[in-house]
Amino acid sequence: MIYILTGDIRTGKTTALLNWIIDRKDVDGLICPDGRDKKRYFLKVNSKEEFQLEVATDNNIRPENIIKIGPFQFLKSAFKKANDFLSSFTSENDNQYLIIDELGKLELKNEGLHISAETLIPQFLIDEKQHLILVVRDYLLDDIIKHYNIAEYQLLSKADLNNLS
Repeated sequence: MIYILTGDIRTGKTTALLNWIIDRKDVDGLICPDGRDKKRYFLKVNSKEEFQLEVATDNNIRPENIIKIGPFQFLKSAFKKANDFLSSFTSENDNQYLIIDELGKLELKNEGLHISAETLIPQFLIDEKQHLILVVRDYLLDDIIKHYNIAEYQLLSKADLNNLS
């Protein structure tokens, strides 16, 4: 089953997920919160490992190692690591839920977390025991559903998270 947590920009979708996973042992995946420096990073849900995603515009990183979208600059190496991590999940995994935070403009251009989304979404469309939670901004919802051919899904609000068993 695929769940799509949707909402407008900066409305607390990631924070709601962080609160939802606190005491859970049946969830893994990647969440993309803002750090103390207001830059986004990836957080592996189960291990709590963090790795840098967003970099400042005044960095010394070569332009070919960065993906720019709007005012943001993201490390290509972070997306590679994230995709490798997410793509390693199989149906033999013990977790009931897997989170991908988030699918957006980059994924619609086949960048960002596209590789793992393209691999995982078809697997979870037919799985009744394990669930994929995708985070998608509301204004991109229809485009993401079409891009990944998500035929069956359930929309979630932040409040709905607490109703998941």
